[in-house]
Amino acid sequence: MNISIREATIKDLDFLVDSMLKMAKETEDIDLLAHILEPGIKNGLLDPLKAKYYIAEIDNNYAGTLMITKEWSDWRNAWVLWIQSVYTVVEYRKKGVYNFLYQHIKNMVVNNENYCGIRLYVDKTNTSAQQVYSKLGMDGDHYQFFEWMEDV
Repeated sequence: MNISIREATIKDLDFLVDSMLKMAKETEDIDLLAHILEPGIKNGLLDPLKAKYYIAEIDNNYAGTLMITKEWSDWRNAWVLWIQSVYTVVEYRKKGVYNFLYQHIKNMVVNNENYCGIRLYVDKTNTSAQQVYSKLGMDGDHYQFFEWMEDV
């Protein structure tokens, strides 16, 4: 099985919207509003300062996706890449799709002095994802995540 990774384009919008709708429902039992989600993803695709999406493909079929955003670290004088919006298509789970996506992002960090690390957040109840992240050498021991969000 050959997994390839590429940067998403506007042609991938429908797949990305469908993936995020499924991911939110599966991981947090949230029904996202497609009329807000679709332009949100579209804006991310069209403005690389907002986000970059990456697509994993197997035999020219969509297998998974993730989005990265950047956070400036004054402590390190470099960018931290945040992995967000992770989704693997059901039939391709447990086949290394996320590992390939993660290694692609990690290679970006290792090979570019403007980047210094990777972060992500995960729902406390999503223990299967936490196990995957731990196996890849990430840890959740350093920070606790807090948020305030307006209701959508």
